[in-house]
Amino acid sequence: MTRVVAVSGSLRDGSYTKAALRYALDAAETAGVETDVIDLAAVDLPLYDPDRDTAEAGDAAELLARVREADGVLLGTPVYHSSYSAAFRNFHDYCSFDEYEETVVGLLVTAGGGTIADTLNDMRTTVRGVHGWVLPTQVGLRNASSRFAERRREPEPEEIGADAAYAFVDDDLRARTCKLGYRVGTYARRAPEFIGIEDEPEW
Repeated sequence: MTRVVAVSGSLRDGSYTKAALRYALDAAETAGVETDVIDLAAVDLPLYDPDRDTAEAGDAAELLARVREADGVLLGTPVYHSSYSAAFRNFHDYCSFDEYEETVVGLLVTAGGGTIADTLNDMRTTVRGVHGWVLPTQVGLRNASSRFAERRREPEPEEIGADAAYAFVDDDLRARTCKLGYRVGTYARRAPEFIGIEDEPEW
């Protein structure tokens, strides 16, 4: 079955990045895919060292296998100094063509302030550098603390974002985030139709 994995590059308790990714991943599931979450705050992932065998680098081998086996990837990070977090960068350094080539990728960032474009551009450039298929649909949440609130009611079990720590208070951003997840799931399912052209002639 088609699989989509979300990777959260936030180490913070009460992370808005994790909350937004939960909405996106739940929406991806409605497209008929299996889902998985890699929370970089909950794994053992030492600083990337190209001279060290991946099998000896904590949980790296298992995490890379989960990305490699996925048909779609949702990448999320907070914005630090107009770029992605060190945790995300470190995980990203472990990944290469084996993980991303011919894989549908959706991008999501959360910012405490108003700067999101540079981070999304950095993510897009580095994923495309290893031949990931980055969707034009992307999500940048400015002033993230004002976009979420503590839940005022218990969500229904099947509700989108039911397991998120916070609830969206901005309906437009909620819809955009869900659209991102749904499109990653949908395009990941349809990827064999347009990725990996087997009958391409020799030029």
